Amino acid sequence: MMFNFFAKRSDHPLADSKELKRIIAELHVDKPAKAVDEVSGWFDSLQHVENFRVDQFFDVLRQLDEAAQRHLLRVARDYLLAARLTKLEEERLWTRSYRYWGQVATLYRDCVERARLAPKSKGSDAFKASVPLALVRAQAARCNQLKWLAFRYGSADEDLWRSLGETYLLAEGAGNAQKAVPLYPARKGLCTVAQQYLHAIAFFASSMDSLVPVQIELADRLIAHFLPHFVLLPDCRPDSVYWVDAAAGTAPLRLARHPGVGRPGLRFFSPGTALPALEELLHRVERGEVPSDLNLGGEYAQRALLPVLRHLHLYWAKCPPQRRHTRHAVKTRMLVLFGFDDSYSLFSGVAPRPGNEVGMDDWVVENVSLGGFRAQVGEVGNGRVNIGALLAVQPEGGDNWMLGVARRFTRRDIDGASLGVQVLSRQALSIELRPRRRGFSAAVAIPGIWLQDRGEAGILRIVLPLAGFNVRETLEFSHQGKRRELIPMELEEAGAEYEIGCFREQAAT
Repeated sequence: MMFNFFAKRSDHPLADSKELKRIIAELHVDKPAKAVDEVSGWFDSLQHVENFRVDQFFDVLRQLDEAAQRHLLRVARDYLLAARLTKLEEERLWTRSYRYWGQVATLYRDCVERARLAPKSKGSDAFKASVPLALVRAQAARCNQLKWLAFRYGSADEDLWRSLGETYLLAEGAGNAQKAVPLYPARKGLCTVAQQYLHAIAFFASSMDSLVPVQIELADRLIAHFLPHFVLLPDCRPDSVYWVDAAAGTAPLRLARHPGVGRPGLRFFSPGTALPALEELLHRVERGEVPSDLNLGGEYAQRALLPVLRHLHLYWAKCPPQRRHTRHAVKTRMLVLFGFDDSYSLFSGVAPRPGNEVGMDDWVVENVSLGGFRAQVGEVGNGRVNIGALLAVQPEGGDNWMLGVARRFTRRDIDGASLGVQVLSRQALSIELRPRRRGFSAAVAIPGIWLQDRGEAGILRIVLPLAGFNVRETLEFSHQGKRRELIPMELEEAGAEYEIGCFREQAAT
């Protein structure tokens, strides 16, 4: 960006404080998307502005940014929670937010750069006290870009991690990395540049590609809640899990690959005391308690919160989950049916006839392992292929159907993605379960899919429709002329339309 440092007054409309006040007051209060667009438009107009003293430029930027915050929250809420969004509407909401955070991060960093290039100017001297806030907001904006990329299962490019690293080192060099300031007037608590960089690393380490967008938002807020427990140090500790080179601007890497010789930008990340603190919260939520100081941005039921807490519990451990089975590269096709109902019909023996596979997809499998496979899919989140979706799959040329669940998305481009699928069972069977009440079986049957090849002796894992598992209700079913009675043990997993229950079999009386 080119700036004019002469004392001539800027003719930009935002240079007039009364005009700025009017513009902010007339933002589309009832149309948050329009308000964000309007502020973004003003940001565009500021990119090549001349004759703006840096302190005045920052003040205009600060006020516009603060005015946009409540509208950005509503846009995010619409993106995550609004029902029946078209693909175009979803794309517009995503682009609007991601672009905003990129614009504001760049403009805040430009303020700092202007002051650095002309340290003795009146504007730079007046701006000096605001440098920590400018750096914190720039860093927080980049963190928001990471989150919005995760909503679409995209990966942050080198420029984004380079910006995060540069801002962190710049603040550290100026003695501002630990300077705590209020991020925004309506937001409680104080924030530092170092904390925001730590937040970005913890977010990366939390494997967001196996969560749906609303769960990613919850996970991000939980990271903010537990942020004081995480550790980022220049030296490697026994509990360090990741390392990052802030000077090189690279994404974090697991310590399975050692960084080698020490260097100024090298930092090591560890969960610190976050895991025991998370475990305490997990136990409280399991008992139906949600602490009043836990800011999740809204009210969430225990059922929505628990899967996210359990996910983070896995990835904040000193030894996060690692691949258990070797992948083998292949190129083969896979037939796919979606959802509990179609899977139940299929494993009841109602197989689709070749050439008449209504509602069926055809995927290209890239690699396989004992635990599952990775395939090329079309659109991410198209209503059928979502994280946690139940899938019935059959390899090309095979006659056996398997039951699986979508676990991880990786976006490749605007129209395609790579999907990781965990195979739940290679030998599934549909059954009818009946609750036992007062010594006799209930008349209404519950459909279930028995995962026959997974589980310990005497323990059965059964996929049920949503709300089909009741820990207080004994079930029974008949198989090969034998009546089998099941005592519920625990709910292993819950998806959007199904549950996986774990049962202990006891001798029928």
